[in-house]
Amino acid sequence: MPPPPSPPPSSPPATRRRPVGAVDLTPRPGTAPAPPGAYYGYTQAPAETPVETTTRLRPVKTRHPARTAAAAACVVLGLGLIGGAVTGSWLTGNSAAEPGADDAYTVGRSAWHSVPVDTLFPRTLKGEGAGPGATDRAWTRVAVASDSGCAAGLDPLLLKALRPVGCARMVRATYTDATHSSVTTVGMVFTEGDAAKMSALSTRFTDQRLGARADLMPRTYPAEGTVAEGFGDGQRASWTVHVLTEVPVVVFAVSGFADGRGVAEPQPAAAAMASGATTTPAQAGLGHEAEGIADRVERTLRKTVTDLTEKPE
Repeated sequence: MPPPPSPPPSSPPATRRRPVGAVDLTPRPGTAPAPPGAYYGYTQAPAETPVETTTRLRPVKTRHPARTAAAAACVVLGLGLIGGAVTGSWLTGNSAAEPGADDAYTVGRSAWHSVPVDTLFPRTLKGEGAGPGATDRAWTRVAVASDSGCAAGLDPLLLKALRPVGCARMVRATYTDATHSSVTTVGMVFTEGDAAKMSALSTRFTDQRLGARADLMPRTYPAEGTVAEGFGDGQRASWTVHVLTEVPVVVFAVSGFADGRGVAEPQPAAAAMASGATTTPAQAGLGHEAEGIADRVERTLRKTVTDLTEKPE
């Protein structure tokens, strides 16, 4: 009997087709189950450290040639401006970086503590032609007062007259002449005013003749143990007040007799120096003493400030 016919080969089981791009998560035969988060035996990479963390960069668009040229031109222009500013700063001594740092008002206002006392008040002063009849005079410093506020050296009304410019500090010294017959206290008030305020104060002193008022007369510095020991308010004979405008300083001087003699009618220096004046201060030359010493101290201050503000060439 012929063998029975073989059954037709069975068709392979139908498989389900994965969509394009899908990932088969079924474990391969003979492999252990993948740990959570693993794909076909590849374990998940360790977490990135903060140093390693990166940001996915976006695609950079191709720059247009015109934009590139414009950007380059801006860079060149910016560098040129910076270079020009630096060069200008070198040529001007960096004056723009510190405006007004070396001007006469800044330097002059601080001169009371930045300039040596022997410069502000020299030990000796020469007054060529400063005496009556253009005779020569010479003065020797006998005492220097400690720097102070203005109330110590100015009468209340004079202090009030200077109030518009303020008082930063006051310094004083007392001199005597070659014969030790006269004594003179000279002082400088370093103000807080600017150029406009100092100019206005100078105009006011001139127009209202404030420097000639006896109730605005400066006070003396009677240093003990010196020839000026008896030089008090009652011994004031002549005085002068100079309001400077190129530096914020008011210079004053007041003179009297070294023997402590009182003067009933003090006279401003300008009047005592006038031709034909016959008052006691005029005949004793005390107006010349006050004006001559104030003038020499003022000249020294101006020269010192000028030297400190001039830039080397």
